[in-house]
Amino acid sequence: MALQISALFSYMRASRCTTLSRVRADFQAAGVRFKHGVTPGSPPGPARGHINAALRAEKFFTTPTNAAIWRSSQVKASSSPRGWLGKVVLGAALGVSTFALVQSLHTGTVTAMARKLNLNSADGDWKETKDYLLSLSVTDRRQHYRTSDFVPLHDISVWTPTAGGSEKTVYPRNKKLDNKISLYSGDITKLEIDAIVNAANKTLLGGGGVDGAIHRAAGPMLKQECASLHGCETGEAKITCGYGLPAKYVIHTVGPVAQGGVGDEEKKALRSCYKNSLNAAAKNNARSVAFPCISTGVYGYPPEQAVHEALATVREYLDEHHDKLDRVIFCVFLPTDKELYMKTLPLYFPAEDTVKSKL
Repeated sequence: MALQISALFSYMRASRCTTLSRVRADFQAAGVRFKHGVTPGSPPGPARGHINAALRAEKFFTTPTNAAIWRSSQVKASSSPRGWLGKVVLGAALGVSTFALVQSLHTGTVTAMARKLNLNSADGDWKETKDYLLSLSVTDRRQHYRTSDFVPLHDISVWTPTAGGSEKTVYPRNKKLDNKISLYSGDITKLEIDAIVNAANKTLLGGGGVDGAIHRAAGPMLKQECASLHGCETGEAKITCGYGLPAKYVIHTVGPVAQGGVGDEEKKALRSCYKNSLNAAAKNNARSVAFPCISTGVYGYPPEQAVHEALATVREYLDEHHDKLDRVIFCVFLPTDKELYMKTLPLYFPAEDTVKSKL
């Protein structure tokens, strides 16, 4: 350990960079203890500490010089036995805090390069903002939420079926789906999960109901990205960043209009909304996803019919792809919708392995 610290200071002196005096002083004051174990007789290899460039860090440096330094550091950096020392020096030159550098030597990465975002404004490049936000951990992303009263996934109760129901079940028990379903009554824009589904219109540019609520909560950059998608057809789904939302992604889907009645076309379209949204979530490694009640508002789809299409589609998808999703949340707002889901969920996710009929 002493030799490693001594080597660190020697390397810093050799670099003749004025910022290194700050790093050396901070390391000495902190009395940092390094735990890089070396197996006797093993060949030297790259150390664990490195600065993670996955977030395209060069875009976020404040000067061209710093960006150039970063790019040059990426050339064969991992192959150098002293690479971790060099990256401590590099991190100091680029303004990474000593605490973050020390943390990188223990955990293997520096994930936070400070950047100020204004998600209340449409100014700026939404693409760069999206790339940056999607690169952050959940904890680091919280500073950019446009709400303070978010609901993390672990606070959303798992729905548990109750045995002994009198109604006939539609599907048999599948134990692999235990702990994968939730029924949440509240505001979908508050959920800190991987993806929420937006019941959008064909323009994807915002509207009333849950669509408008999601756009208001996310901020104006959501509309900018949506404009680049050139709309969405009924039954399809398109995914964007969540921006100021606690949710990492927003999956936009357009439900069928059923004011003239529900036929096979409307049923098929509504099922496509759920299936395509689940596919979009899985494709983007979103393992938790929340659905609102799609098409049951001004689009006129009767809630007592829509609930069956929603639950059947999710059940069939999870039967085939249970390993791709950890949680599917049915988010309801009206008390009548909550009651409807409470009554219907046991038909599709029963407690016992005793199917009596199949619709």
